[in-house]
Amino acid sequence: MAKYSIVVPFHNEEENVTILYARLKQVMEQLEESFELILVDDGSSDRTYKLLEEIAAVDSRVLVVKLRRNFGQTSALAAGFDHASGDYVLAMDGDLQHDPNDIPAFLEKLDEGYDVVSGWRKVRIDNFILRRVPSACANWIMARLSGVAIHDFGTTFKAYRREVIQNIPLYGEMHRFIPALASLHGASICEIPIRNLNRVRGKSHYGLGRIVQVFFDLMTIRFLLKHMSRPLHFFGGCGILAMFAGSIMAAFLLGLKLINPHADLMELHGPMFVIASVLIVSGVQLLALGLLGELQVRHYYSSQRSTSYTVDRLVRLETSDERTMLSESKDDNL
Repeated sequence: MAKYSIVVPFHNEEENVTILYARLKQVMEQLEESFELILVDDGSSDRTYKLLEEIAAVDSRVLVVKLRRNFGQTSALAAGFDHASGDYVLAMDGDLQHDPNDIPAFLEKLDEGYDVVSGWRKVRIDNFILRRVPSACANWIMARLSGVAIHDFGTTFKAYRREVIQNIPLYGEMHRFIPALASLHGASICEIPIRNLNRVRGKSHYGLGRIVQVFFDLMTIRFLLKHMSRPLHFFGGCGILAMFAGSIMAAFLLGLKLINPHADLMELHGPMFVIASVLIVSGVQLLALGLLGELQVRHYYSSQRSTSYTVDRLVRLETSDERTMLSESKDDNL
């Protein structure tokens, strides 16, 4: 089993695949420790998979995970993490904007005892309006919502202890919030500066639409951090508050009716009557929603996790040791 697993998702990065592989191989071989490269093809439509397949055909330390379609970066990372066997798992982008020469700095922090080491693009060189401003706002909000004091949640360049990352379910666009999710499990987290390189080849997959996705993800992560294991506390609290307010208004109207039985309450206080009714009904609905959430949480913790991706095939070169083991196994069966 390898000591280090490097997970890299690719989507239409045919111009960067071989260059990144060569750089990763050079850096990891200098460490003189066992390693593996988990290269995930996230439904590429160009020659990315063919190049990955060629790399796996000549290097037994490379495992290529081909997904059936483009599931997104989070699912591609989840596929890589699930197939990693190393004690320490590192993740990075496949567009050459992350420098493999920064990897030893991550490993030093893991050796110091940290569970999660997050990269920090301290000096950013990308577009100020479209990238840096939204990123700075999102990172500021995320740090305060999660209580995790790091500057850069968005970068994929991170390192983890295997037991930590495998306990975190990933779906949607949650990969950027792994440190916040890891904090729920009591993980120790630190941050190191990394180089932010320009994309030289290929086309960026970042667009304005991702800003909206990040906003909704911030709302999701806030709810997960506060109420993931106790949704009834949130929905039930809102439901009780709504029912209490509706009941006060209904009691007021009932008092008026008792004082003046001949009064037409719908004509005099029609809007208040409707609001009181809506508040009471919505309060009951929120309570029911909270109870359903509690049932979902119980089901989640008592059932096996399902994956957010589908693997098409795995490609790895068979080593001589593996051939020997396979041959012995066949002999035993005869």
